[in-house]
Amino acid sequence: MVRPHRPPLARTIRRGLVLALVAILILIVLFPFYWLVQMSFKTEREAFQMPPQIVFVPTLQNYVSVLQGKFVRALGNSAITATTTTVLSLLLGVPAAYALSRARFGSDWAISLWMLATRMAPPIAFGIPFFLIYKNLELIDTLHGLIIIYLTFNLSLVIWTMRTFFDGLPVSLEEAAYIDGAGVFETFLRVTLPLSTPGLATTAIFCFLLSWNDFFYSLILARSDALTAPVAIVNFMNYESWEYGKISAGGTLIMLPVVVFSLAVKKYLVSGLTAGAIKG
Repeated sequence: MVRPHRPPLARTIRRGLVLALVAILILIVLFPFYWLVQMSFKTEREAFQMPPQIVFVPTLQNYVSVLQGKFVRALGNSAITATTTTVLSLLLGVPAAYALSRARFGSDWAISLWMLATRMAPPIAFGIPFFLIYKNLELIDTLHGLIIIYLTFNLSLVIWTMRTFFDGLPVSLEEAAYIDGAGVFETFLRVTLPLSTPGLATTAIFCFLLSWNDFFYSLILARSDALTAPVAIVNFMNYESWEYGKISAGGTLIMLPVVVFSLAVKKYLVSGLTAGAIKG
């Protein structure tokens, strides 16, 4: 009778320590999110009670107050700007990344580096120039104005990220499609894009996050009509006091769409983040 193989004791202990360390790190990372969510279901008095109450009767009053005000419109503005920016960034940036990946001319990397330079300076360095330009063009407090500025900075991210994925795809697959009679556009749609789905999902998430979470440009370029959710939370910070319950509820509502979107494409996200890594 063959006995089942059992790992050595040292290996079992080491594996248990690694799992315990991972569990501790996960708890540390998730604790701020847990604290934010549980505060959104507490009253102002319960939120500041010391020691904090672990077991309490949840209330939806904070969410009712938030959803009855201007915050709903701000959420809609964030959804419109982030979704539109993500779609336009992919439509414009993915073909550009493919062209740079397959092109063979001396200045292709110089062009890519020039595009990446738009992400090197801090946003505040462009704040005054953009404000003056938008004021002259009457784009202040408009959704399409925010979409344009988000698109400007997301395009470089899309081009650089997707070019890396296209460089990792074997050109022989596209050459086989050419031999079968497919054109460049048909090969790109039917061969290259399906193979780069993990990269598209990863890039889409990053584009959506950068647009959805933007605070600086929305603060200086929007007033009321185009106000986005991250800036709208500031309205709950009054001179007399900060409404922490409403702030927590608003933060939870802002975080929820991103979490749902990430979970929906998590399979492609993991593949995209590990693309190019040495596996073995």
